[in-house]
Amino acid sequence: MTIITATTMAVLLKPMITAHRLLLFQTQKHTSIIAKQQKQHGSLLVASSVHQSDNYCQNLVDEFDPNIPIEKALTPPSSWYTDPSFFYFELHRVFYKGWQAVGYTEQIKNPHDFFTGRLGNVEFLVCRDDDGKIHAFHNVCRHHASLVASGNGQKSCFVCPYHGWTYGLDGALLKATRITGIQNFDVNEFGLKPLNVATWGPFVLLNLDKEILPQQEADNTVGSEWLGSCSEFLGANGVDSSLSYLCRRVYDIECNWKVFCDNYLDGGYHVPYAHKGLASGLKLNSYSTKTYEKVSIQSCDGGSTESEDDIDRLGSKALYAFIYPNFMINRYGPWMDTNLVLPLGPRKCQVIFDYFIEAHLKDDKDFIERSLVDSERVQIEDIVLCEGVQRGLETPAYCSGRYAPTVENAMHHFHQLLHHVLKE
Repeated sequence: MTIITATTMAVLLKPMITAHRLLLFQTQKHTSIIAKQQKQHGSLLVASSVHQSDNYCQNLVDEFDPNIPIEKALTPPSSWYTDPSFFYFELHRVFYKGWQAVGYTEQIKNPHDFFTGRLGNVEFLVCRDDDGKIHAFHNVCRHHASLVASGNGQKSCFVCPYHGWTYGLDGALLKATRITGIQNFDVNEFGLKPLNVATWGPFVLLNLDKEILPQQEADNTVGSEWLGSCSEFLGANGVDSSLSYLCRRVYDIECNWKVFCDNYLDGGYHVPYAHKGLASGLKLNSYSTKTYEKVSIQSCDGGSTESEDDIDRLGSKALYAFIYPNFMINRYGPWMDTNLVLPLGPRKCQVIFDYFIEAHLKDDKDFIERSLVDSERVQIEDIVLCEGVQRGLETPAYCSGRYAPTVENAMHHFHQLLHHVLKE
């Protein structure tokens, strides 16, 4: 039996240890070189990834042909409604460009009034200063990115809840706490980042990609840019600032935002099947649709019904205006309600209903309550429809559908507008 001493073992193991150390050194060196290369080429890798994603999404866009007449056209593929990459692609192409409705003037009626909101990943803040001027900002503190304000109400200034940095209603940084010793810091460069804001009628709009315009210039141009040639028509048909604001209802719906828009734009096709109560108060054979540059108008005469309340609520004519990409104005009888559809994810959206009424009825609580109950019933019926459609879009059984040419031209127009923007 051979006995191996500690000295002999050390001699035997020395070459192995040396080789291991050499391998470890080479591995560490190789890893360091790779890390250095990744750091050097990181921006190229990110750019390549974004480019690949854009190419992928452009291929999905090309699966819909906007030039085929509605009688022969297929609807956009289900991937437009289900694919996560496509959702983020259209956020940048659709929602971060052009004027977007975000609120109403009643929310900032008085000096110091403000409200906040979110569009995609953009947090925003709208307020009115002491001089009555409206401002809009990214709702993000310039110190460490905390949200500066939440909800709505009145404030004389905005104090960040994180570290107390304070901003004026004009966005200027008024106070930065505990920054003794800070260098290369210009207080004038650290105000809230501004956004373009304008008003049209009772609505407040933001533009995320436009250079900041003077308030008067923005107000003068927003009508033509947002509504096109439809601006005067809407103003002449009761969509104005004379109505009294009543209340808000918010619905979180398990469907892509475009599913809700499509449902709105089917020319009343689904009304006799899904909204029997509503259908009884409308003359559906009078339904008509007219399209403008970025707007479609659906209208329908009011009909006879056993319930006198329905006649009062719907009036003699109902007008349904869709303003690309996600805003709807419904004017009927003494009522106006608006629907703002906010994208929350590939299969989730939030729809905000704001209700307005002619001033002489704003104190008629019984009439208002009955009308809101009727409206709520219709919204719940639509939610069931939209969530069912989303589930169907996610199955392997469906890719594209067809249009009903005599009634779904507003929906086809919406898809054409989307395609145009997504190809830019």
